[in-house]
Amino acid sequence: MSSTTVLETARQPPLNLTLQNGQKIYFHSDTSIEADEIPVIDIKGIFSENIDAREAVAQKIREAAHRIGFFYIINHGIDPKYAANTFEQAKRFFGLPDEKKMEVCTDLVEEYLGYFPMARYNRNGKKKQDLMEAYNWGYNPKFDPDVASEQEPDTDAVKLLWPKDLPGFKETLYEHHAQLLTLARRLTRIFALALQLDEDYFDSYIKQPAAGMRVTHYPQQEVSCVTGFFALLSNESNQTSPSDQLGIGAHTDFECFTFVTQDEHAGLEVLSKSGYWIKAKPIPGSIVVNIADCFMRQTNDFFVSTVHRVVNKAGAERYSCPFFFGFNHDMKLEPVPTCVSANNPMKYPIVSSGEYLKWRAATAKKAY
Repeated sequence: MSSTTVLETARQPPLNLTLQNGQKIYFHSDTSIEADEIPVIDIKGIFSENIDAREAVAQKIREAAHRIGFFYIINHGIDPKYAANTFEQAKRFFGLPDEKKMEVCTDLVEEYLGYFPMARYNRNGKKKQDLMEAYNWGYNPKFDPDVASEQEPDTDAVKLLWPKDLPGFKETLYEHHAQLLTLARRLTRIFALALQLDEDYFDSYIKQPAAGMRVTHYPQQEVSCVTGFFALLSNESNQTSPSDQLGIGAHTDFECFTFVTQDEHAGLEVLSKSGYWIKAKPIPGSIVVNIADCFMRQTNDFFVSTVHRVVNKAGAERYSCPFFFGFNHDMKLEPVPTCVSANNPMKYPIVSSGEYLKWRAATAKKAY
């Protein structure tokens, strides 16, 4: 299950990197730039009863998902108090002693859940480990407003990986999760329109979706004294990275699409098709949306799962909250009919969502 991405550029960029999923990427420089490539989409129309209003948003999303795979959404309807509460809980958790955080370490389970310790991983082979720590939790029907089940999943991860002595932690995080889950289901219908399908095409795929969520803490990184033109010049001549450490290394997400709620500090960077790292600075009140690998596979590469990373040079601690939305585990990632033809056959083997996500999580954990 690997693929090669060749970025659209007049000449092959001098730097390359192989990701954990086997994908090979090329880029010109490890120094990011500012560019107006990531669109800001007002999605207020998705709440309209007028199909024309929903279609208008879908067309904007179609262009962004195909061209770069990243976009900001505004007027999404989620009260900012939920993000503020989540970041407050994140600070509570990451402020615990290391031994308390390690009681819920992801090493205890097979699932991609629990605590990911500080500076343990090195996704891109830098001189120093990725400077971040994270806490992941998964979908729970008990907190799904569309299911309202009293039953919690009977898995070791659910039983073991919630920290003790943090009252309100779990409930507060799931309050935010429920808001994002509702928005994700609605946006999935807009993605169907964007793919020129019936609006309800994916409804059966998202009854009990793979909907994981994460809070991430990025301490301040050292700022290199070589920046701007001289950093680019150094990169071009020596063909080595000026950056010895990342917050989180270059990667693509596993699922269908991701919502990223950022705090006020910049750090997220997106790899453009032309081979440059583009800054995705925070926009107040917005959520960043990026296409992930399952959607790219199912749309036969029409939607682009774009490589991204974090470099925290903001001069302060940074917190972010990604929400990873995927299909029910038992659903097959069958090709979207509008994205395949006799002249453009399916490029990927058909597997279930659960099989693919399990493979990706195992591959990621093995690399750590």
